[in-house]
Amino acid sequence: MSVSPYDRDLDRNPANYQPLTPLTFLARTAAVFPDRIAIIHGSAQLTYRDFYSRSRRLASALVRHGVSHGDTVSVMLANTPAMLECHYGVPMTGGVLNTLNTRLDAPILAFTLDHAETKVLIVDREFSDLMRAALALAKAKPLIIDYDDPIYDGPGQRLGDIDYEEMLSKGDPDFDWRPPPDEWDAISLNYTSGTTGDPKGVVYHHRGAHLLALGNVLTGDMGRFPVYLWTLPMFHCNGWCFPWSLSVAAGTHVCLRQVRAGHMYELMAEHGVTHLCGAPIVMSTLLNAASHEKKPLNKTVRFFTAAAPPPQAVLAAMKTAGFEVTHLYGLTETYGPAAVNEWQEVWDELDESGQAQMKARQGVRYQVLDSLDVIDPETMQPVPRDGATMGEVMFRGNIVMKGYLKNPGASEKAFHGGWFHSGDLGVMHPDGYIQLKDRSKDIIISGGENISSIEVEDVLFKHPKIAAAAVVAAPDDKWGETPCAFIELREGEDATAEEIIGWSRGHLAHFKCPRHVVFGPLPKTSTGKIQKFILREKARNLWPGDASTASL
Repeated sequence: MSVSPYDRDLDRNPANYQPLTPLTFLARTAAVFPDRIAIIHGSAQLTYRDFYSRSRRLASALVRHGVSHGDTVSVMLANTPAMLECHYGVPMTGGVLNTLNTRLDAPILAFTLDHAETKVLIVDREFSDLMRAALALAKAKPLIIDYDDPIYDGPGQRLGDIDYEEMLSKGDPDFDWRPPPDEWDAISLNYTSGTTGDPKGVVYHHRGAHLLALGNVLTGDMGRFPVYLWTLPMFHCNGWCFPWSLSVAAGTHVCLRQVRAGHMYELMAEHGVTHLCGAPIVMSTLLNAASHEKKPLNKTVRFFTAAAPPPQAVLAAMKTAGFEVTHLYGLTETYGPAAVNEWQEVWDELDESGQAQMKARQGVRYQVLDSLDVIDPETMQPVPRDGATMGEVMFRGNIVMKGYLKNPGASEKAFHGGWFHSGDLGVMHPDGYIQLKDRSKDIIISGGENISSIEVEDVLFKHPKIAAAAVVAAPDDKWGETPCAFIELREGEDATAEEIIGWSRGHLAHFKCPRHVVFGPLPKTSTGKIQKFILREKARNLWPGDASTASL
C-alpha cells in the first residue's frame, strides 16, 4: 500500500499541535481583557487579571503541598470565587478536580473521598459539620484547607490548620503552569446520584471540557461579555462546564450562595444578567416571588433548563416575566448538556398547543457532539424516524466521558457497540429531533402495551391542583403492571383519586390512566430528582390503606 504524500514529512510537532484544554481560555482573556470584571461576589469584584493570578497562586500552593499529575483535589464549596478558582488552579497542577455535592449525606461523601483517593480537601465553613462527619467515616486522610467566605455569616468551624486565603497569599501569581501533556488526561471527577447503589465516578478529560465550553457559548448565543448568574450548582457536572465557558466570551460570573427569589432579582437588575441555568424549581422560585421582590429587567434573560420540558403555562409566564427559556438535554456522562431544542422560526406560527409539542422535544445534538441517535439496543440499528418507534437514546463523540473510575465493567456496558448508552428511551421524529419517552426501567408494560410514564406525568402536570407528579408501575393480577400515580398537590389544594383519574381519562387512552393514586410529598435526591426507586418499592407493596383507588 502506497503512502500518500499527505502522510509523509507532515508530522505533529509543538508548532502545529497542542492538546486542547479549557485552561487556555482564562489565560487568553486575562491577557486581552485584564481589567474586565470576571467575578462578582457580594460587594467584591475580581478582574480577569485577578482571576488568573489567584488561580495560578492556588496551583502553585497546591504543588507546594504535594499535588501533582493525577492527584484528586476534592472541594466542598458553594458557588463562590474559590469554586471558580479551583476549576482552573487544580487542573493547572495536573491534578483532578472533584466537586462534592453539598446536599449529600456523610456516608456517601465518605465513600466519595475514599473512592476518589482524595489527597487535598477544600471545605467551605458552612459545610464543616457535614464534612467532619464524613471524614470520621472515611479511610482517606486528605490535607484540609478551610475556606471562609466573607459573605457567609452562619455557623461552622475550621477543620484544618490551613486557611485558603493565607495559602493563596503565599502562592506564586506567575506560576509557570503547563497544559496537559495529553488532552485525554483527566480534568475532573463527578459522581452520579447513587440512588440505586454506590455512586459511579464519571471522569472528564481536558478535550471534552474544552469542547463543551465552546459548545455552550455557541448554543447559548453568549457572544462577547455575557453576565451569568450562578443559580446552577457548580458541583453539578462542573456547572455544565460554564466556569470555563465564561472565559471564552470574557463574561462575568455573578456568584450566588443560595437560590432566593428576591436576591436573584436584585442581582439580575443590578448587574444586567444575560444568562442563567437551572432546574424547574428555579423557574418556580422566580415566578412565585412576592411582588415586592421582583425587579424590572432591562433586557431579556436567557434561561437554560435541562429537566423535563416545562408546562406551556410556565413557559408563557417566564416569557411575560422577561425570560427566554431554552430546553437542553444531557447527562453527567456527557459533561452536562449535549442536546438542545433548537427552535425553528416556522414553529412561531403554530398555536400554543403546537408550540408546546415542539418544546417538549429534547432536540438535536450540540455542535461539538459527533452523533446523537435513537437506537434499538438489541440490534444497535437506528429506529425509524417516525416519532413513534421507541429505542434508547445514545451519544457518540468528544463530549462523552472517559469512563467510570475504577469500574471497567460499568464503562464497558455503557460504551457497548461504540455508543454511550444513556438508559433513556425516546423516539426520533422525521425532522431529526429526538424526544424522550422514559427511562428504560420506568416503562410500564400493561397487558402487553408499553406505557410511557413521562406521557402520563405530562398530563398530570397540567392539572391546576398538582405541583408535582411521578408515575411508576404497580403490580396487577390481570394486566401484569398498571400505572400508579404519586401526587404532590399545590399548597392549600385538595383533590381526590377520582378527580385525578377522571382528568387523566380526558387526556389519555384509558389503559394509560393511573389505577392507583397516592397523595403526599415526593422523595427527591439532593439535586432535586424524584427518587422513583423509592416509589417503585412503595407501589409494589400497595394495599388499600396506602392508596386511594378508583375503578376504570
